[in-house]
Amino acid sequence: MGVKLDELQDIYEILDKAIIDTPSISLKEGNLIKEGYNGEVDELKLAKAHGKDWIASLENSEREITGIKSLKVGYNKVFGYYIEVTKSNLSSIPEGRYIRKQTLANAERYITPSLKEMEDKILGAEEKLINLEYDIFIDVRDKIEKQVDRMQETAKIISEIDCLSSLATIALENNYCKPEISSKEDICIEEGRHPVVEKMISSGSFISNDTVINTSDEQLLIITGPNMAGKSTYMRQVALIVLMAQIGSFVPAKKAVISVCDKIFTRIGASDDLAAGKSTFMVEMWEVSNILKNATNKSLILLDEVGRGTSTYDGLSIAWSVIEYICSSKKLKCKTLFATHYHELTKLESIIEGVKNYSVSVKEIGSDIVFLRKIIRGGADQSYGIEVAKLAGLPDKVIERAKEILNSIETEKSSDIDVNEISNNNIQVNKEHIAHSQKEYISVDEDIPSKKLKGNNLILKENKNVPLQMGFTDIEKENLIKEISSLDVLSMTPMDGFNKLYDIIKKAKELN
Repeated sequence: MGVKLDELQDIYEILDKAIIDTPSISLKEGNLIKEGYNGEVDELKLAKAHGKDWIASLENSEREITGIKSLKVGYNKVFGYYIEVTKSNLSSIPEGRYIRKQTLANAERYITPSLKEMEDKILGAEEKLINLEYDIFIDVRDKIEKQVDRMQETAKIISEIDCLSSLATIALENNYCKPEISSKEDICIEEGRHPVVEKMISSGSFISNDTVINTSDEQLLIITGPNMAGKSTYMRQVALIVLMAQIGSFVPAKKAVISVCDKIFTRIGASDDLAAGKSTFMVEMWEVSNILKNATNKSLILLDEVGRGTSTYDGLSIAWSVIEYICSSKKLKCKTLFATHYHELTKLESIIEGVKNYSVSVKEIGSDIVFLRKIIRGGADQSYGIEVAKLAGLPDKVIERAKEILNSIETEKSSDIDVNEISNNNIQVNKEHIAHSQKEYISVDEDIPSKKLKGNNLILKENKNVPLQMGFTDIEKENLIKEISSLDVLSMTPMDGFNKLYDIIKKAKELN
């Protein structure tokens, strides 16, 4: 920092001499100023203390004179000081000694001229003392206020020292390494760890992972794997390591070579904005839009499950397009981690330069799975969604039924899609439609050669008596008609009817 620390000694001395170490909570209750700081305050405190000593002496003398051991001198804010005698001892009071002040159920309260006179002195001293202490406190405060710039500068330096000291301590305690800042546009992390998560689990049990990202052959890493496997933790740890390196800290890794990033963008998690009328998907798209507009080729982008907030077709299309844009845009072409459950996106490795597939390894033991938390090369072949649901505690009947439905859906998949076609892993085909479509055939002229339509088209191979399958649009139209005809409008509330009509209109527009 190279700046001499201002110890603020003069400010300390003012506060130390003037203000009591444990003052009253309220400034209007007194007990603020130390003895010796102001002569008038000391005199008033002495008068107040002397008056209370006189009250204690009066109580003892009255007990001796009257012989009433339970007699006491008290005080409240309504009646001031008083002498209280229980009703059982009223006969012991010498006639004419006290002036009646208040009658209670079990006692009488009295005053004397001398008690009233001393009360005026004590209360006058207290009120004057409270006001004087308040004025002195304000004066001290105003003196300190003039030095606030010095105090803030000292606080800033101390906070930096505290931060650096903390970073040094955790680096030593947790075996961090000194990162190398590279002039090249690459990030190479060996055995990286999440600095927070590793502290929340038992020592030594965190699984470290390597990371290589650059702007050439490893620009955008598509990370697949089941939920709870550690994709988000891995992405966050990369961002934290980059951030820690750039603030001058050691990082949780065995070795790290970090290029300078101008910005770190993240789109992780799911949340809506009800106050602004934005759905979860709208918020997600707004965040992605902000990233694509403001990121540069020196930025680091973290995208987690882009497109999951809408239909499978739309979500996959958006995710696919975002990847293409990041990799092809001259402005962007920045280092990106992209976690997804759309396994179709793994095909992009063979299509788009710079895209590489990674996944979180999982070990199957019988019908169970174990998350190994290790990031490995290659895409995941399945999502293990049902197994994760089982780990989450869903009822066995639900799990078994889910397996049956999954097997049925996988069996019904009837078309192979070319690597260049935008595919979808959640297409649901009705058995009735498949059976119907298998009854219709078209004949293919043997003279027509097999064709492969490049780009985003299916491969059409030469085949005689090819079944004419009903298109997905036709199936969806028929399903929509069935949905409309099955509606029970008499049992719907007006709001339910409005929402259902909105959904039907939306589906109809998607089919056109």
